[in-house]
Amino acid sequence: MWQIMDLINAHKKVMVSAEDALPGRDSYPYELAREHVVLSTDMLGADAPGDAEEIILAGGCFWGIERVAWQIDGVHSTAAGYAGGHTPHPTYEEVCSARTGHTEAVIVRYTGGDATLKRILEQFWQQHDPTTENRQGNDVGTEYRSAIYWTSPAQEQTVRASLTIYQQALTAAGAGRITTELSALTDTGAGEFFYAEPVHQQYLAKNPLGYCNHGFNGVACTLA
Repeated sequence: MWQIMDLINAHKKVMVSAEDALPGRDSYPYELAREHVVLSTDMLGADAPGDAEEIILAGGCFWGIERVAWQIDGVHSTAAGYAGGHTPHPTYEEVCSARTGHTEAVIVRYTGGDATLKRILEQFWQQHDPTTENRQGNDVGTEYRSAIYWTSPAQEQTVRASLTIYQQALTAAGAGRITTELSALTDTGAGEFFYAEPVHQQYLAKNPLGYCNHGFNGVACTLA
């Protein structure tokens, strides 16, 4: 099945250039949701504690990645959105066309410093397949690529160390090489996280039987 989907969507696995990307717009074409329906916090970060940090994760459909993140101890808020591409303020349909360069992503705000970040990264690596380039299960395209965008040098150090540890676990299990994109958010395309439409926020909390292809991938690791 994966091979068939790869063939059908082969054109979506080619990263669009900045010159060929959709132009986007100067502001959001929809009103942003604010209240997190699970955590009862502000998804835009207005109520985040002073020591809160944020990191952006992508690993296939953002519905599943967001559900993984909001269950982790120390996470203050999560929100689905788009990151890593060229088009400012894209819509879901534009991102799904693979003509924005963005990946479906989740911004995770957390407290507890490095200890919490390691818990987040443990779940991130284990709850999707980071070895499939521009694909997660039957979802094919650059918008489904695996990625981590950090927002501080300290996060970068922890992220890169976690990849090394998890690659060792994958290798020991006979699995493939990690293809996850690693970058500072400010170094990627438009250099900004764009919040997705309200319908996508905490989608699997509002639709418990909704589509999700995330779950334990069979290879565990401990980062603490």
